[in-house]
Amino acid sequence: MGLLQRLAGKSRMDCWDMMYSRTTCAILFGLLFALNGCNKEGQASPQSGAAANIAPVMVAPVSRRNVPVEIRSIASVEPFATVTIRSRVAGELQKVHITPGQDVKKDDLLFEIDPRTFNIALHQAEANLERDTALANNAEVDAKRTGDLLAEHAATQEEADKARYTAQAAQATVRRDQAAVDDAKLQIEYSKIVSPVDGRTGSLMADVGNVITADTTQLLVVNQIKPLYVTFNVPEQDLEVVRKYFHSDKPPMVDVTIPPDTDVSETGELSFIDNRVDSDTGTIRLKGTFQNSDRRLWPGQFVQATLKLTVETGKLVIPTRAVQAGQQGPFVFVVKPDMTAELRLVTVGRAVGDNSVIESGINAGEQVVTDGQLGLKPGSRVAIRTVSTTGPTTQTIAP
Repeated sequence: MGLLQRLAGKSRMDCWDMMYSRTTCAILFGLLFALNGCNKEGQASPQSGAAANIAPVMVAPVSRRNVPVEIRSIASVEPFATVTIRSRVAGELQKVHITPGQDVKKDDLLFEIDPRTFNIALHQAEANLERDTALANNAEVDAKRTGDLLAEHAATQEEADKARYTAQAAQATVRRDQAAVDDAKLQIEYSKIVSPVDGRTGSLMADVGNVITADTTQLLVVNQIKPLYVTFNVPEQDLEVVRKYFHSDKPPMVDVTIPPDTDVSETGELSFIDNRVDSDTGTIRLKGTFQNSDRRLWPGQFVQATLKLTVETGKLVIPTRAVQAGQQGPFVFVVKPDMTAELRLVTVGRAVGDNSVIESGINAGEQVVTDGQLGLKPGSRVAIRTVSTTGPTTQTIAP
């Protein structure tokens, strides 16, 4: 310091006289100013040091709320019924009455198989029926005549029995022919293929002119989408509570959100619990039934399902970001009235959206730190930081 002070007392010309370079002088003057600054900083007031030890934080109140008991899961949409259309009779596909992707009603005509072969079989069966009916009538008359002759001792018992049995056989032949007629009519009916359900058609799998094999060739798939199912899995540890509310007077409701939307898109009713737990995944399959009146849900679609079981009242709720993980378990920092931070171990129940239900460790009305925990330790003084809606961040320090 003696050398620096002596150098500071000399003029610039003195520096040149002492054979110092301009650079050397600049360095020496800079060191002197730095030392003077350090001396001034060392004389800062105690109040500025105390302010530097106050940690700015953001807080949220501990409140009591009614919170829903919900289970969320990724779900898939399934049709209420899926029907693969096949022909019951063989023949050439003659007419197609629908287009791919068309809405159809139950019993709407979809396809026609060439019916000429079946009409011929019907005519033949009807001819056989007429012939055998005439023979049966004649056999009945012979049996009656022979019975009369037997009563007058003009015919033997053997002749009467033979005539009666011949008439019975003729009647059996008539019934067989009637069955053949009915079968031929049924084949004609099967040549006109109708929709078994209300639904929506998929792609055509056969065109006019294709030869169709009975019970083999696939023609079309019809999906029933009003109503339909939303299928999802829940962990097996939730099975007991799900069954409890499923068998109550009012089955639980299921809300569905269609990504990327965040609002509830559709609401249905839990209608099915599978009869076994999947041992590979430890989950059980559930289904909700949705009326899908506006057709927002579509088979094969992935959605977010929320099973709403019940609502619990008066639960302590804080923002989830206030909960920290420690070696002794979850904890929060509580801001005391004297503006110091207190570490509290808490028992976390479950998450509800961006909030967590706290079973123990804090009380309603207290304030927990939601931002700034990294700079805190038990007993730290804090300043509650607020965010203005019209300007930049401000700080408020309680006296």
